[in-house]
Amino acid sequence: MSILQTLKDRSNNTCELCGSAEHLSQYTIPPSLNENVDNDVLVCKTCLDQINGGSEMDPNHWRCLNDSMWSEHVAVQIMAWRMLQRLRNEGWPKDLLDMMYLSDDALALARATGEDQDESEKIVHRDVNGTILENGDNVVLIKDLKVKGSSMVAKQGSAVRNIRLDYENATYIEGKVDGQQIVILTQYVKKT
Repeated sequence: MSILQTLKDRSNNTCELCGSAEHLSQYTIPPSLNENVDNDVLVCKTCLDQINGGSEMDPNHWRCLNDSMWSEHVAVQIMAWRMLQRLRNEGWPKDLLDMMYLSDDALALARATGEDQDESEKIVHRDVNGTILENGDNVVLIKDLKVKGSSMVAKQGSAVRNIRLDYENATYIEGKVDGQQIVILTQYVKKT
């Protein structure tokens, strides 16, 4: 059975965050690169757009986290915690965060993206031109790069789609070049 189908089965074909049954898709929680049931949640388009920053945060939409934060699935708990952290200045999310419990491992993974930090404390990834990079962005290599530990050379002009950020180091991103997952320095990429 596919991961998407497993997620649909466990959530009864509804968004695991807000309960919507429309426009559902699989979302792998960062910084994980492995798509599997433990790292993925089923989300609707509205939730996904706000998670990725594609649309403005609607605090009233996220009142649904009052229910989803109690999910038995750790990936759902982590996403609920992260979204509550983003909204903590609204007032009511702070009360939910005070009630919420995550195991030490889950809390460490939830904090990996820095949602609980103030903007001044967050690690910001920038390309060679100073443009801010986000998870899921597409970039192009600006020079040939030898890949350590292999004979592969990532050629200048190669597109790297759907990058993942390293939340511990502002100069590292991860992405696939010629089907191989590699770590790339941000000084050698340009956002497309």
